[in-house]
Amino acid sequence: MKTKALKRNKVNIVTLGCSKNSVDSEVLYSQLKANKVDVVHESTEDDANIVVINTCGFIDNAKEESINTIIRWAEAKQAGQIEQLFVTGCLSQRYKPELEKEIPEVDQYFGTTHLPQLLKSLGADYKHELIGERQLTTPSHFAYLKISEGCDRPCSFCAIPIMRGKHVSKPIEEIEKEVRFLVKNGTKEILIIAQDSTYYGLDIYGERKLATLLQHISAIEGVEWVRLHYAYPSQFPEDALDVMASSPNICKYIDIPLQHVSDAMLKTMRRGITEKRTRDLVKTIREKVPGIAIRTTLIVGHPGETEEDFEALCRFVEDCQFERLGVFTYSHEDGTHSGTMEDSVPQEVKEERAARVMEIQQAISAKLNKQRVGQVVKVLFDRKEGDYFIGRTEWDSPEVDNEVLVKADSNYVRVGDFAMVKIDSAEDFDLYGTVQ
Repeated sequence: MKTKALKRNKVNIVTLGCSKNSVDSEVLYSQLKANKVDVVHESTEDDANIVVINTCGFIDNAKEESINTIIRWAEAKQAGQIEQLFVTGCLSQRYKPELEKEIPEVDQYFGTTHLPQLLKSLGADYKHELIGERQLTTPSHFAYLKISEGCDRPCSFCAIPIMRGKHVSKPIEEIEKEVRFLVKNGTKEILIIAQDSTYYGLDIYGERKLATLLQHISAIEGVEWVRLHYAYPSQFPEDALDVMASSPNICKYIDIPLQHVSDAMLKTMRRGITEKRTRDLVKTIREKVPGIAIRTTLIVGHPGETEEDFEALCRFVEDCQFERLGVFTYSHEDGTHSGTMEDSVPQEVKEERAARVMEIQQAISAKLNKQRVGQVVKVLFDRKEGDYFIGRTEWDSPEVDNEVLVKADSNYVRVGDFAMVKIDSAEDFDLYGTVQ
């Protein structure tokens, strides 16, 4: 009979889903490290006897990936390859009773706010003095900064409030402490994230404080780029645009998920905004921050979306000429208002509509990229891949946006450093250049 030798526990953290989940995993990692627990993140080695899966439960594909990952590790546990398996995150928060019944091999399931309990199960104590400190899972030169948790918005299609709870802002002082810690450890780019960054401060200061927060973060020595994500369009705090325009280290970039534009769909989606106000906001952003790149995400195939609604969305994309754009096909979410409606748009129609929007966007991106040819731009280099060093401009966020590629055999840069690059040629979603 094969027996395992007694050895010190080693924890492998597996992260699924969005950047907000990544931050949660980084906090867990740092807490375990501080407790002198041997911990790794997404290790490719087969040497960890405990696995913690941080799950995503946002849309069908993400839920399927999370469930498949849990099953895979549950089978590994049954085969004796690991000893303990824990699951945390959004999927676990939302479907704990069902998961416990369907996948009983998991030792314990935890929700999104149960970090102290998870640590206790891993033989560690929650250390309050570590607030603001974390071990990055991204390259050290950029880091996601979560400024709040949860969401108060009533969007009909979204289950985030069910999984993450009500909006809770972090105090400015706490955020500043975290940024200083990150900069001290080599971070140059701060990527601000939240479920709704424009709501920041309303719960603890009685008013929206995104502009003030941007001022504080951009003033910290060593912060070279600040990038704003997930700005909700309704009741948008326009004073934040003034700060963006006047601060040289705040990227001329905003990620503002608009989701749709027809009045009928915006009302059905409970977005609290109209087509006119949406178009006016896009115009205001461009006027107040010249040269800004606007990234948005859209949903096609929501219950009740007609051909007329979809055509209005296509016209909107053509008119606004967004620099960056992504499309989701609608999927039913349990517990949401839209989940009570008939899923009236066939899946093949949803996919056709998504493809058409992306076809329009591809042409827009190609045109805008070609306008960059001949320009010299500042690029932050993220990695070396094959024959190229690959980086991003201030108009691009990691993983989702365009990239700049320079030949490694004729250009020298260091990963994690900035360099000025002359753009020599352009493709639909990539730029090619030479280091100056």
